[in-house]
Amino acid sequence: MYQMGSCCSDEGDYKTASEYWTKAAALGEVGAHYQLSVMYSEGVGVEKDKKKGVYHLEQAAIGGDPDARHNLGVIENDNGRYERAAKLFIIAAKLGCDNSLDALKGGFKGGIVTKDDLTAALRGHQAAIDAAKSPQRDAAEAVCKFIGERRN
Repeated sequence: MYQMGSCCSDEGDYKTASEYWTKAAALGEVGAHYQLSVMYSEGVGVEKDKKKGVYHLEQAAIGGDPDARHNLGVIENDNGRYERAAKLFIIAAKLGCDNSLDALKGGFKGGIVTKDDLTAALRGHQAAIDAAKSPQRDAAEAVCKFIGERRN
């Protein structure tokens, strides 16, 4: 279901993509929840509905999606709930989210994030990056880079 939604989205058929992703989300697919959050927040393929967008964002975050956790942090930050935003950014950074790490650095400069919290987030971020490394992943990235260079 998720892959079918992605194929439809890539082809510009957002309405059908949303239907597939809705079915996939009902089955617990975290990525589908994230994609639906974007669609509802922006009104692409579905009627714009911020509440549904946040709902799907929360479901994706609960499922472990670092970008969803980061985006919830952005929402909290925009609403003036800086401590809550910082907590969400810390969790996302420890899951490997670069954007959250950048947000925490800004929060540290602004006095919202403590040195200890930033240090812990940096260590957690590096651990997540290291855990994702493998010879197979490096080989796959090299192939993708080669294919991309050949297309240009």
